[in-house]
This record gives sequence, structure tokens and C-alpha cells, in this order.
Amino acid sequence: MSGHGKKYRAAVATLEPRRLHAPREAVEKVKAAAYAGFNESVDVAVRLGVDPKHADQIVRGTVSLPNGTGKQIRVLVIAQGDRAKEAEAAGADFVGVEYVQKIKDGWLDADVIVATPDVMGQLGPLGKVLGPRGLMPNPKAGTVTMDVAKAVTELKAGKIEFRVDKSGIVHAPIGKRSFAPEELDQNLHAFMEAVVRAKPAAAKGHYIRSVTLSSTMGPGVPVDPAGFA
Repeated sequence: MSGHGKKYRAAVATLEPRRLHAPREAVEKVKAAAYAGFNESVDVAVRLGVDPKHADQIVRGTVSLPNGTGKQIRVLVIAQGDRAKEAEAAGADFVGVEYVQKIKDGWLDADVIVATPDVMGQLGPLGKVLGPRGLMPNPKAGTVTMDVAKAVTELKAGKIEFRVDKSGIVHAPIGKRSFAPEELDQNLHAFMEAVVRAKPAAAKGHYIRSVTLSSTMGPGVPVDPAGFA
């Protein structure tokens, strides 16, 4: 820990080593340990008992956090005609098929991309650009749809997508330090319920291995996985 600053070390000192906390208690510990001069995000990392190398053990899904993420999500909708008008009315930040060319030219100022099925052929060649950034629209995530207004509304309200990484860990933001403890607790439970529902049939043994909460700059707080069984 010698590489960490004084504030981080002081935050770590407030935690009991190797102690697992109940979800609500963990939320309060994270809020108390956050020390940065900005409104830090509160994130959860869940280590799962799956092997992502096998396609039938990939864990992915979406969840609408009841209290949102606290982040202003910039939504791009690639659609035309009436669907484009519906997206604009729903509050999309960027709308139009012309953004396909803009992306080819290097534009990537959106957090989420929604597309109608008829334009996916134009987005296909951009898979190598959008895929690694988690921006490629996907029917399973609800971002390839004809109901673009619903998709935009849900995303703006706090709908997030999650996917297990190659290490078997799922990461997600569940709010901001400024959120009330009960708001973060509700978001955490909603997220964990979605992860449990997404358990692959091929997953064997203990599924939820560990759960850790942390703020952007603060230390991780271990959460008792039994609280989400």
C-alpha cells in the first residue's frame, strides 16, 4: 500500500481487514471512506464462478436501477424517418444515420448507441471500433429495437448493461457518493438480482464468489455474498 496516498491509507484504516459487511453497512462504509473532492461514483465488482472462455458461461444482461446512476447518459440513436423523430422527442442527445459516417471519421461522444434493425447493416463494419468500447447495439441489451423512444427513456432513467469480463468479474456503477444510503442499497440489490437471474445453466458450483463495493478513489469494501443468495 506504500504507493497509495495519505488519504487513501486513512480510508483503509477505517475498515476491518477481511470482514464481510451486510449490503447496507457496506454502502455506508463506502460513503464514509470516500475522500475525493468530487462526487465519486460508487461501483460494484462481482466475482462469479463461471469460465467466460466458454460461450455457455457468458453472463450478460441489463437492469434498470431504481434510483438511476447519477450520470448524465449521452444517447445516440441511429434511425431514420418517424423513428428518428420519436427518438428526438424521447430526449436522445444525438439522432440520425449520418452518425455512422461521423463514427467512421472518429466521433465517439456517446455513452450508448441505440439503432433500429434496418440500419444495423451499416453499423456492422464498425464492430471493431464499437465492440471493444461496449458501444455496439445489441438486441439482448435492448439497444437494437424499433421502439427507440422506450429505449431512450429507460437509458436516461438508469438502465445499464453488464457483461462478465475475461477474469470472471462483472463491474457496474450503482450510483454516486451523494446518493442516500437507501438509494445505493436499493440499486445494489436490483443489480445483484439481475446478476443472479443471468446465471448460466452451465455454471457449476458456487456462483457468487465475492462482492466488493468501492468509490472511484476509495478502497474496496467486501460485501457478504450471502445477502444476495
